[in-house]
Amino acid sequence: MKQVIVGLGEALWDCLPEGKKLGGAPANFAYHAGQFGHDSLAVSAVGNDNLGEETLAEFNKKDVHYIMPKVDYPTGSVQVELDDEGVPTYDIKEGVAWDNIPFTPEIEEMAKTCRCVCFGSLAQRSSVSRQTIQKFLDSTPMDCLKIFDINLRQNFYTKEIICNSLKHANILKINDEELVTIGRLFGYPGLDMENKCWLLLGKYNLDMLVLTCGVNGSYVFAPNLQSFQETPKVDVADTVGAGDSFTGAFASAILAGMPIPEAHKLAVEVSAYVCTQNGAMPKLPQELLDRIK
Repeated sequence: MKQVIVGLGEALWDCLPEGKKLGGAPANFAYHAGQFGHDSLAVSAVGNDNLGEETLAEFNKKDVHYIMPKVDYPTGSVQVELDDEGVPTYDIKEGVAWDNIPFTPEIEEMAKTCRCVCFGSLAQRSSVSRQTIQKFLDSTPMDCLKIFDINLRQNFYTKEIICNSLKHANILKINDEELVTIGRLFGYPGLDMENKCWLLLGKYNLDMLVLTCGVNGSYVFAPNLQSFQETPKVDVADTVGAGDSFTGAFASAILAGMPIPEAHKLAVEVSAYVCTQNGAMPKLPQELLDRIK
């Protein structure tokens, strides 16, 4: 049975050294979940400009469904610099379309039929999009999988936004650097990595916590379960969108009823493949897609 999966938040163009590519964590997530056969869509906003038209055309080309109202702000873009290992740093423009996502009747209806939604902290930097995200989460069914992929960028987050998001989520996805930041922000910097994860899992009554540690592997924590997977060694083109592909594959596998360790293994392999490709939205090999029935 196909189930509606939503990536909610920023839709933007990553301006990379080799040219611009469509990105934004929620859009990347929706694209990869869609590859696994789910009805997935990206929910954001675009501007009344050429870049907005390009955004919708690119989504159509990649067969990504979307709800993207046009607003009177420029379409989002990000200047991306890559280091020698292909790891990106971002300069994210403010006052753009995805800062102003309206809560339209169409978006509200989508929330009511949503089986899984992935959202982050970045699109909550402005009050308009923050309110839309909160209303969306409040409108989802009781059994909706709500993934808070924290995605801390620059200084676009507050303790209040993070706490509120954790209260709305049942899965947290975070990386090792973000975990250090959260430890400082929440006042428990002395705890080791695993104890921080167990503490967050229990304090916010989460079903799962996914911790990615780059080349040092990744973990999934759930009540009475801990899964670890090593990171495969691959020739990295760039790491843009790799984490979003991990989340899309993991969510797809969990929705299909796959046990956590198996879902985790698939997510790691999908993410590793995406690292070998340029940009955030490569087509995945059929052998990976066939792992979810």
